[in-house]
Amino acid sequence: MAQTIEIIGLAIVNLVVLVGLAPLADGLLRKLRATLHSRKGPPITQPYIDLLKLLGKEDLTPQGTVGFGAGVWAVAPILGLGAIMVAALFVPLAGAPPLNFAGDVIALLYLLALATVAITLGGFASGNPYAYIGASREVMMLLTAEPVMAIALVAIAVKAHTLTFAGMIASQGAVGFSVSGVIATIAFLLALQANVGKLPFDIPEAETEIMGGPFIERSGPGLALFRLAAQAKTLIFGFLLVTVFLPWPTHLGLPLATLLNFVKVAVVLVLVEIANVANPRLRIDQAMVFYSRIVVFVAVVALVFAALGA
Repeated sequence: MAQTIEIIGLAIVNLVVLVGLAPLADGLLRKLRATLHSRKGPPITQPYIDLLKLLGKEDLTPQGTVGFGAGVWAVAPILGLGAIMVAALFVPLAGAPPLNFAGDVIALLYLLALATVAITLGGFASGNPYAYIGASREVMMLLTAEPVMAIALVAIAVKAHTLTFAGMIASQGAVGFSVSGVIATIAFLLALQANVGKLPFDIPEAETEIMGGPFIERSGPGLALFRLAAQAKTLIFGFLLVTVFLPWPTHLGLPLATLLNFVKVAVVLVLVEIANVANPRLRIDQAMVFYSRIVVFVAVVALVFAALGA
């Protein structure tokens, strides 16, 4: 009974941090972006205000979306946010995640891919040609950037001889820096920008080119759910990086370790936002070449070294 209560408590904490506080993190990053642009920018609570406004609006369905397509259109935002919320329960904040007993790296990768598939399905169901382009690009990025993340995580898992996050973190903390761990960290960091949809890899949405891509027909609650899922996804990747790949220093105690992880995530997100401001958008073919020929090679090298025990 006590263990069940502890799991429920940890689950609530994870959801509050990774989903409930995600708009606040986005607001802070928007403020940083405005500062780098030499402008005042919106208040840090603006993402919450935007979400509340969207939730209060009518959820319109495109005229050409009927039958099965209408069902897909309605379910896609719920599926996307639902997958992200469940994924948040597998992400360690400092130590074992709430659902460490029920799943591992494979389950997390499946849920993150499902969230991307939800965006793609919603785009194709809209009937808008710009949404088709954005959804197609979303699939291309899914097939190039997310495998890098997967291979990097599997490299750490192979090194630790376990697929559970608790075991991976314990192994990383005990082993310290290793060749495979360093290379896997570099690969994951290079894939992070694309996985969170920031410049120069915000190609599926590309507001100045395809006007939002798969979200061009979205409004109201559906758009709010997708926005919240994207904001939470950014925090999820940040915590994955600092807890699985950079868990040091260890033996600090849970409160201090959690606080330190928050600081490390803040540093990572600041670097992501600086890259977002400093880089122009790449073309989809340039992004695919970068990930499929360069970054995936780095990740595979990390996996090979991990298999060799290095």
